[in-house]
Amino acid sequence: MKKIDEEALAEAYNRALGLEKAGDIDAAVAAYREVLEIDPEDHGGAAVRIASLGRGEAPPRAPDAYVETLFDQHAESFEDILVEQLGYAVPVMVRQRLQELGLGPFKRMLDLGCGTGLTGGTLRDMVDDITGLDISENMIEIAHEKDLYETLYVAEVEDFLEDNDDEPFDLITATDVLPYLGALEPLFFGASENMLKDGIFVFSSETLPEDAMAGRAYIVGPHQRFAHSETYVRERLAATGFEVLEIGEINVRMQDGHPTPGHLVIAKFKG
Repeated sequence: MKKIDEEALAEAYNRALGLEKAGDIDAAVAAYREVLEIDPEDHGGAAVRIASLGRGEAPPRAPDAYVETLFDQHAESFEDILVEQLGYAVPVMVRQRLQELGLGPFKRMLDLGCGTGLTGGTLRDMVDDITGLDISENMIEIAHEKDLYETLYVAEVEDFLEDNDDEPFDLITATDVLPYLGALEPLFFGASENMLKDGIFVFSSETLPEDAMAGRAYIVGPHQRFAHSETYVRERLAATGFEVLEIGEINVRMQDGHPTPGHLVIAKFKG
């Protein structure tokens, strides 16, 4: 693996950001492509930014190096930013809907993208045994300190689901995972491979108006997060053995003072 020229990378990335802010999209995209040449692993998420500017195809998922770096950097302030500043309350919504639908208690839960433990903590009294995983080691360290999980892994979600040989789960949650994934087949198929028959799969997704989606299954939105169409979510769930119990419209979080529209999805694995 070649050594990254950090100085050249910083110069190109800052230049790209400046050009993007100034509205010179062609020059910004060219600068982001320079960034990718210097740093092919893409710690800064240049590929996602190019897609968010409407140039090139959306990647199947955000680069692992980018997601890991992003959350490692923000781990200490993660909960304050997400909950207090952005009004994120998806774990509470999950608990409310599970209770209102009469689902649970559960024996084994897999908390995908567990972060610092917001979902695990919210559902702790509904589950006997919780496994959490996150790509960010710093996030996992904070979750470990809370003593909420029986087992914790540092891993990328799709890779973990493909390689895991632990006992299957009767509840799988993914409350802030889809904004970093485009193609959903690997996630949904992986969840089905790790789930008991009649197990429950709960996740949140973000979306955009129909004119912005323009018939596409998923796109990278203006804030470098993936948005998915409801039709695509339903199709991929059905194709991987899930029955949709409920898809509710929610505000995932605030962004620049505006709500972020999305869905809270509850599905059952038919086996």
